[in-house]
Parts: sequence; structure tokens; C-alpha cells
Amino acid sequence: MTHASRVDAVSLGLAFGWVADLALGDPRRGHPVALFGTWAGWVEARTHRDSRAAGIATEALALAPVVALGVAAGRLTGPSSTLATATLTWTALGGTSLGREGRAVHDLLAADDLTGARTRVRHLVGRVTDDLEADEVARAAVESIAENTSDAVVGTLVWGAALGPLGIVLHRAANTLDAMHGHRTSRYARFGWAAARLDDLLGWVPARATVLATAAAVPLRAVEVLRTAARDGRAHPSPNAGPVEAGFAAALGIRLGGRTVYASGAEDRVVMGSGPAPTVPDLPRAITLARRVGTVALAGALAGRLVARALRP
Repeated sequence: MTHASRVDAVSLGLAFGWVADLALGDPRRGHPVALFGTWAGWVEARTHRDSRAAGIATEALALAPVVALGVAAGRLTGPSSTLATATLTWTALGGTSLGREGRAVHDLLAADDLTGARTRVRHLVGRVTDDLEADEVARAAVESIAENTSDAVVGTLVWGAALGPLGIVLHRAANTLDAMHGHRTSRYARFGWAAARLDDLLGWVPARATVLATAAAVPLRAVEVLRTAARDGRAHPSPNAGPVEAGFAAALGIRLGGRTVYASGAEDRVVMGSGPAPTVPDLPRAITLARRVGTVALAGALAGRLVARALRP
């Protein structure tokens, strides 16, 4: 066996893609995720009906080219496989851009530009922000950073490590479809059922991996992170966002959750964590924690690949 044949192209691609996201952030133009969203919107405009069956058909049709791309990339070998995996990882990861948006919100709040912060935080959240006070804007941003660390960072690394390029694109596309169709509104209550359930399914393992990575990132609070995620996360309406947000709350020593207002109505969500309510200075701390969690997740993904290859006959 040659040295080249022992190199894991997927592991190299995940690492290179993570470094590219760290250095560059998201592509400035023609982002593949945005292009996929355009495609999915085109499909929805032609297939939408107020039924689960129509939603299932729409998700299958929208995902078909993504699955084909993932399968084709997975068949590559050697440097081509590494390059394809790195490119897909870079475009799927959102950690650096997530941090930039969080810092932008913080900077506006620190400058007492509450109106600007309310507007900017909409890049991160789907809730109504018009009447939020400064600390409530900070809470919204922290909760989004926590949830999206799982969706846009850990999920990419976990599914990339498990299934290679197919895992990367399938998870990211499913998460995008959930963001588009998984709303509890009259238009999507039945139609979006398939998108929401698929995202829940593909996000289950990454969410738990995010909790473990969060505990590893703050070893002195690791037990509290695990305890809070298990205790408080289960009462959240999302089976995946709940444990992740609860784990972040414990790691930061704050509490998250509570009343949240969406266009479809208000929700009185479970309070997660036992610390004080978040304030503006907690936002940079959440961004730093998210970066650490992503680094731990990368190390875990690469270690998992290494172990799997060692156990392979």
C-alpha cells in the first residue's frame, strides 16, 4: 500500500474546507446555498398544494440534483476527492459568517443604535424584532448563534465525516428547505411537514454532538452543560435546538428561552439554564464559544474518520 492510498481524502477535504471558511467566510457572490434556495423556490411555486403529499413530492424534487451532486463527488478519488470535499465543506459551513453577523449586532448595540441592531439581527433570526430591547436583541442573537452552530457548522462536519460529500450537501440542503418551508403558518402547516421532519431527523445527531462539543469546550462547566441540555432542552419545541441552546446557556452561565414573538404568533418557551438573563456583553462570549465548539467538532469528525478507517477490515 502506498502512502497516497492511506490518505483520507474526505478528512483532508473537511479540514481544508474548515480552514477556508475560517479565512474567507461564505462566498460573496453566487453562494451555492442561495442558488439552491432559488431552485427550491422555483419548484415550490409549481408544486405547492395544501397537503403533506405535495410537500413530500416538492422536497424530493428539490433534493434530487443535490443528491446527484453528492453521489458524483463521492465517486471521485485522490486529489479530486479532496478538492470536491473541501469546496463543498467551505460552501456549507457558516461559522465565520455567523460570527461576523453576531459581532455586527453587538457593535450596533454597543453604539446604542438599537434600531440598527433590531434590523441587523433579522439576518440571524426569524422572530419579530421591532419592539425588542437591547438585551432582548442580544438574547435573540445568542440563541441563533447556538442553534446555527449546530446547523451550519457541526452538522456539516458530522455528516461529512459519516457520508462524505453526499452527507455535506444533503444536510445543508435539508436545513435550507426547513428554513423555507418548515414554518407553522397556514401556507406551510401541512406542506412543510416533510421539510421539518427531514431536518429534525438529519439534525438529531449533530445537535447531540454539539452538546458534547460544548461541554468539551468549557471543561470546568462540562457537567452543568450536559445536565442542563438533558433537563431543559427536552421542553423546547424543537428537539434539536432545545438541547443546543440549553447547553450554550449553561456554558455561558446565563439563561435563554422565554417569550418569543413570530409573525405567526407568540410562544412562551421553556427557560433554559439557571443564570441571569443575557445582556449585550454576553454576545461576544457566545461568538467565542461557537468558534471553540466548531474547532472541537472538527477534531471529533477527523478522529471519527481515523477510528473508522482503523477498524475497517
